Amino acid sequence: MEWECAVVGAGAAGLSAALVLGRARRRTIVVDADNPSNRASPGIGGLLGFDQRPPDELYAAGRAELAAYPSVEYRRGEVLSGRGVDRGFVLDVADGPEVRAKRVLLATGMDYCPPQLPGLAEMWGRSVFQCPFCHGWEMRDKKLAALASGEQGMHTALMLRGWTDDVVLLTDGRSSLTPDDERVLDAAGITLDDRRVVELIGADGELSEVAFADGTRLAREGLLVEAPVRQRSPLAEQLGATCAPGPLDTQPLGVDAIHRTSVGGVFAAGDVCTEQPHIAGAIATGSQAAMIIVQSLLAEEFGLPYPPV
Repeated sequence: MEWECAVVGAGAAGLSAALVLGRARRRTIVVDADNPSNRASPGIGGLLGFDQRPPDELYAAGRAELAAYPSVEYRRGEVLSGRGVDRGFVLDVADGPEVRAKRVLLATGMDYCPPQLPGLAEMWGRSVFQCPFCHGWEMRDKKLAALASGEQGMHTALMLRGWTDDVVLLTDGRSSLTPDDERVLDAAGITLDDRRVVELIGADGELSEVAFADGTRLAREGLLVEAPVRQRSPLAEQLGATCAPGPLDTQPLGVDAIHRTSVGGVFAAGDVCTEQPHIAGAIATGSQAAMIIVQSLLAEEFGLPYPPV
């Protein structure tokens, strides 16, 4: 069977796209490795209708909604590789038959790469986090720290002041702040600490102390860290789509204003093609990409103008 669209990934972007494609009565298969990057978080922060609810609830609700549309099939599995063929694409799926489709929507997400610190993994997504908008409310009025250096460190530390008045900027011995920067931090009530960080200490996912190389410790209840995102799947590269590295040390796929990659027939949506992942944005771009895919199929079938005016 040839599908009209194969959606790779069933996070927020993939499910949103599949819903729009299903409602447009397009033969769509969703292939999902079931490994969302936000699974470690106990709740989604700031998503209308799902605020503070577990991510898996959102994904389960999305899969249930797809079941109402007979043209959509959801398949659990990992896409191992892909290639272009005449008038479409072939995707090789682990433990399952290959998928042939006219269009491919990449919604594979990204991997977060936080610092490799002992103790961090057990607290990641809870008391150690990367996005203040996602976790700031839960960290309000607590003793917080930002682990970052340079201009980025200053920015993140000042961001945290919106949620608490007890903030320490940890530069890990890599401070490049100017005297003017330090005056700004001091005026905001932010303490600057240049000691080398060697370990995070806590229990049950909750941070209690930051340990330094000199043997001392700092009591903290939450820590914001830099965590660049990286492509989690080689599929985009195999299909020929290119990344567009940005100033935030990320590797998003390059897409145009209507979510087309550098390869005709391959689209992308969600975290995989943005420098600043955000679940609400992923839902929006998934929906938008699906509408464009429908337009591209109509252009092929009936000569409808494409890109749409």
